[in-house]
Order: sequence, then structure tokens, then C-alpha cells
Amino acid sequence: MRIAVIGLGLIGGSLLRALAAAGHEVIGYDADPATRELARAAGYRVLGSAPAAVDGTDVAALAVPLPVLPKVLADLAGYDGLVTDVTSVKSPVRALAEEHRVRRFVGGHPMAGTEASGFAAADSELFTGCVWVLCVEPHGTDLADWLTLARLYTGLGARVLPITAAEHDNAVASISHVPHLLAAALAGKLGSPLNEALAAGSFRDGSRVAGTRAELTAAMCGGNATEVARELRQVIGDLEAMLRDLESPDPVRALIPALERAGELRRDWPPKPGVPGVLTGPAARTLLELGRAGGWVTGIGTDDILTMRPESDRYSS
Repeated sequence: MRIAVIGLGLIGGSLLRALAAAGHEVIGYDADPATRELARAAGYRVLGSAPAAVDGTDVAALAVPLPVLPKVLADLAGYDGLVTDVTSVKSPVRALAEEHRVRRFVGGHPMAGTEASGFAAADSELFTGCVWVLCVEPHGTDLADWLTLARLYTGLGARVLPITAAEHDNAVASISHVPHLLAAALAGKLGSPLNEALAAGSFRDGSRVAGTRAELTAAMCGGNATEVARELRQVIGDLEAMLRDLESPDPVRALIPALERAGELRRDWPPKPGVPGVLTGPAARTLLELGRAGGWVTGIGTDDILTMRPESDRYSS
């Protein structure tokens, strides 16, 4: 398949490397001349504009921050291929695709990455084993296009999870975007020599993603502001409850129920894979039922879709 990757940072650069390693013909573009030269020096074909990069390709994968997407979509006016993205919010991207009259669009988001950024950090194995969200809108997604991307990404070793854009944005606000803000707050406790000397494993793990470039985190959280604010208020409520426990006459006893529940959930994560399954004659309804149950697509056959669901059904209610 002939594929263009627009934006060659950590995710886009890793996608460029992974697709090339899988045998696809890949053309790249990045707005930064230094990044273009870095990718060329690594042996990849990189052109000088987005329209030149997508010309004649089957798929254009947009790996740029949300604020840059309007310009990129404008540059792709008239493109006949399948457009997808890797942006960490999906409803705003879907709205932009409609605004720019993108003919064929399927929103995507690989749940992969590190605190590093830039093409120099790109890794062809970044997506192996990761969950890759591919959005399914009941009345707006062409299933043939969806299956094309699902086949492409499972071929890179990813687990493809089908869900709507709105459901994605609510979920990632809770398990991705709010943790970035919590990590930033925790990292703010550095600054004194004593704190820096004593900081160890729990601090390292809790603050790791605070090392992400501020512009990327701000675009991610700001682009999903309503959902992030809702989830952050819930976390603040949980912390305030713990504060009340600390101020109670017996803080040790008061804290135990919340800590036990948290420990149980964390020890049970990630859920173990269950029994492999098969979907025949896939429809939006069956794909969404799979994703809402925490299940994923592992491969695309000739006439069916290979699937896996988590072993536990405790999230199904």
C-alpha cells in the first residue's frame, strides 16, 4: 500500500518507520526542515509539502497536533484517498474533517508513546501490542475504509479497538489526559534539593509524563477541555475525600477502604485476554459492542474479523 505520513514527530516518525518495515511504500512530510532532513538521513523518502507527499497515495495519516490540523486539511483539499489521524482527541477532529469536506475519513488514536518527542525518538516497534482506537460512527463510517485501516494497523502488531469519537474522548480524559495534569502537579514538588534527593520510584512513575513537551500536553487537554474538566473534578473530589480521612480522628483506619479498592483495581489491570472470537458480516453495531466491552480486533481475514475480549466481564454493566 502507498501511504503518506504527515508530521514526523514521535508518533508520526514511528509510524513512518513501522510502515516501511512492514513493506509499505511510505512518503513523509514535516513542516520543520530540520525534521525532514533527519528523516531523509535515516533513509526515508520525505517531500517538501503535504500535497506533494499525499499525491497518488492510498492513505494519508495525519500525525500533527490538533491546532495544526486545519491547515493540513486545507492543504489536502481534493485528496481522494483515505484520511486518518493519530490525534489524542477525536470529536474535534471529526468536526474538522466534516468542515473541510474530507471525502473519506476514519479517526484513529494509538495509545502509545513516551515522554520523549521528535523524530529522533521514533521507534518502529512503538505500536507492537498497543491499543489503536479506530472510530466507528453508526451512521458516518464506511466499513470498507475502517477495515482497510484495521488490517493495516493489526499488521503492525496493534490491537484495534472500535469506539465512537465521543466515547473515546470521555475515556481518554479519565485515563490519559487527567494523568498528564496530575503528573505536572506532582513534578511541581521538585525544586528543593532535599525533595530532589529523596524522590524515588513512586515519584518517578507518577510524574513520568510531565516530561512531555508542554505544547503537546496543552493541545491534548485543551482540545478535550469539557471532558477533562469533568474527570478532573471527580479526581479532585476523590482527593478531597482522602483529605477528610486524614483529618479524621483515626486517619489510618479511615484511609484503608479507598486504598484497598484502588489496590484491587490496579492489581487486576491490565485485564487478561479471554477466548479468541470471530465476527462475520461486521456492522457498526457489532464492532461498537466489541469495543464497549473492552475487546479488540487482532486481525482481518478474508470474510471475517478476528477478535479478543478481556477475560473479566466486571466492566460490562
